[in-house]
Amino acid sequence: MNPQENNNNKLAFLNDLKKKYDHQPVFLQCVDEIALSLLPLFEDPKDGDFYKRAFLTMAEPERCISFRVPWEDDKGNLQFNRGWRVEFSSVLGPYKGGLRFHPTVDEGVLKFLGFEQIFKNALTGLPMGGGKGGSDFNPKGKSEGEIRRFCQSFMTELYRYLHPSTDVPAGDIGVGGREIGYMYGAYKRLTNHHGEGVLTGKSILFGGSPFRPEATGYGLVYITKLAVEDPDHNNNNKKATSMKGLRCLVSGSGNVAQYACQKLLELGATVLSMSDSNGTLLFPDGGMSTEDLEAIMELKNVKRGRLSEFVQPSKNGGNGNKCKYVNGQTVWQQKMEQCDIALPCATQNEIDKDGAKQLIENGVWLVAEGANLPTTLAGQDVFRSNNMIYIPAKAANAGGVGVSGLEMSQNAQKLTWEPKEVDLRLQHMMKDIYHQCKTGSTGTTTLEEGANRAGFLKVATAMKELGWVQ
Repeated sequence: MNPQENNNNKLAFLNDLKKKYDHQPVFLQCVDEIALSLLPLFEDPKDGDFYKRAFLTMAEPERCISFRVPWEDDKGNLQFNRGWRVEFSSVLGPYKGGLRFHPTVDEGVLKFLGFEQIFKNALTGLPMGGGKGGSDFNPKGKSEGEIRRFCQSFMTELYRYLHPSTDVPAGDIGVGGREIGYMYGAYKRLTNHHGEGVLTGKSILFGGSPFRPEATGYGLVYITKLAVEDPDHNNNNKKATSMKGLRCLVSGSGNVAQYACQKLLELGATVLSMSDSNGTLLFPDGGMSTEDLEAIMELKNVKRGRLSEFVQPSKNGGNGNKCKYVNGQTVWQQKMEQCDIALPCATQNEIDKDGAKQLIENGVWLVAEGANLPTTLAGQDVFRSNNMIYIPAKAANAGGVGVSGLEMSQNAQKLTWEPKEVDLRLQHMMKDIYHQCKTGSTGTTTLEEGANRAGFLKVATAMKELGWVQ
């Protein structure tokens, strides 16, 4: 019997779940990934059956809300999209997780994201359950007015399910500060409730937290730095004990990627790439400069443009740090010399088996995931077989939802903390999450397995104490 068949036999208790949701492959991929890392718990002679019951309960959302979103385009035509909110788990607190606007969104994608969110939120140590929502609306190519009208219509349907102690969404792909503002404005007009923490990622002008935009990207780099400096990883292929001078591949060009690059540059690392859905921008020689990043942030955040439109500040190209744009290819298809770290910050399943092998050839020895589930199961197997340091998304990108939780605390207190205080709390949170990843693993197990076990055990124990699963 090969290892795959053996694992399938050990996870036979999931067969009914897989049969029921075989039309949601990304959700089942997420279930498999987490379940495999929990096999020692499922095989425990004393509590194994309880852990199986708890896992099956967690894998079924408490409720899935679906609704129509009508909106008017600039030509006066009525358009329709579908909206969802998957309220997955309220075991540890109110449902918490972002809203994604992207044409690939469906219930299965949101269930995958919501299931991951349960364990990620558990790792933060804050009282937050797991949820996710969004729409198959595509913001790309839409005018400001069209996006505003869509957001207002979306909130007209969603608002009735939100409350600071029930469900508190945030942003995700396609939903940034602008979209959160439009939705919060609609919520205020619909409810006449003001100052409520029913959305996070808000502007600082109406209840947002300092440091929220930076939190996911900065937190990603903070936990990467902890792994680089950790002497316990000296048995891996680790080639450095400091971030300074490390050559880093970054994918994506949204909020997470931008602030990850900003923090990497601040720590003296070399940033070699960014990307969007059309192609990849490479800085193969001296790396990206601070001025390059500032120009990219203006292009993406203000002009709403594509990386193919990037015009490098002339003084940077003149210094030998010329960039190169590769159309239609991802960062993970590029042959680059002497790389150290990969930070996938774009979307799910962006690194497949071939992409993972290319990273090995490029010299990468540490992968920390800024996006949710950006590596396929086959790609993860390549990381493990090559003894790479691998920090999964639920740990590596938890800084964003962690600071969202801190925003909820500030809203409840009617206070706004200083940016330095929020940053210090974020650093402490990422250090605690890293510690949980290490202590949750045993023997030869990995940070990835440690993260899954630590998050699962918190939720399973709480379910038992609440009397929800025995």
